[in-house]
Amino acid sequence: MFDSVRARLCSDDEQTVGLFVDGPNVLRDEFDVDLDDVRQAAMDLGRVGVIRLYLDEHATPGLIQAAEARGFEVVVTSGDVDVKLAVDATAFVTDGTLDTLAIASRDTDFKPAVEHAGAAGVKTVAIAPGSYGRSDALRNAADDAITLDS
Repeated sequence: MFDSVRARLCSDDEQTVGLFVDGPNVLRDEFDVDLDDVRQAAMDLGRVGVIRLYLDEHATPGLIQAAEARGFEVVVTSGDVDVKLAVDATAFVTDGTLDTLAIASRDTDFKPAVEHAGAAGVKTVAIAPGSYGRSDALRNAADDAITLDS
């Protein structure tokens, strides 16, 4: 499933980063998060090979278009995005495609995915939309944590 991605990403020694963004929990008015800042945080970790924004069915076409214009692959799910994001992140980790897994969320629900990645030898980074929006459990489960300035 990921053969073409793996072939492209395994071509040099730079660390390959997978960024998975929990849109409904990060892109909230009270956090004032810019997708460019989220992408830049991941780019500072290495070469971003996977950059996905997960949204629910209530996402506006303007948000989807803006995310795609910034290089995000947008995944729209019906209902809660947590399960789809966690399954996808775990699949990429298990497949050996990533050296670093970065999850942007304020949701503790992703702690098992971060723990699985760490057990598989993949570096983990929790990206929070601001100090108010940080999950301490997610931050403590990850190897590193980044808090975006609002």
